[in-house]
Amino acid sequence: MASNIALKRAAKANRRKAVVAEKRKLELLNTSQSAQVLRAAQALIQHCLLCGELFESGMATLFLARGVTSYNLTLAGFLIDAWCLGVKDTFFHAFDAESFECLLADMEAAGPVTSVDPAYARKLLRDAAVWAGSLGIAPHRDFAVIEKFFGDANADTCDATFQFGRNGEPVYIPGRSESPALIGRRVRAIGNILEKLERAEA
Repeated sequence: MASNIALKRAAKANRRKAVVAEKRKLELLNTSQSAQVLRAAQALIQHCLLCGELFESGMATLFLARGVTSYNLTLAGFLIDAWCLGVKDTFFHAFDAESFECLLADMEAAGPVTSVDPAYARKLLRDAAVWAGSLGIAPHRDFAVIEKFFGDANADTCDATFQFGRNGEPVYIPGRSESPALIGRRVRAIGNILEKLERAEA
């Protein structure tokens, strides 16, 4: 009799542990970056901005801001290297209106800020990632998740074409935070791809 009670208690404890573990798993999923991006993608697009002269200087930042109002925004940013690395960096963050205005003022002080259609922006990002991929360079590790912030903005409705590279040729300009080892890997990867292309054209 005592052993039956002990078994029932143990089974009950195991069920409780399983329920708690499943609850924790769901909480983690709901707070993951992917879940946050998908939830935020339901809000209205308030801004879609290209900051910088991308094809003239090779570098620009693309911002997509969504929010129920313009006072509380969720912002995704994509640093684009049009000459080599494609989507070099990303971020995803909540902003209030004042913080966003300060960020925008900094961007305007650094160069031109152009409002662009979200479909154009999404196509630009995807094409930049594909072009860099042809050189053996993957987009930033968070790109696939944060790119979903565009929601139902359809890149296929945009017929814009982009020429990447400087005069069509890749030009790699290392960033200050890039280690010598990373620079070396990228230079070798680009060199190997270009060598294969030259052999194929010969």
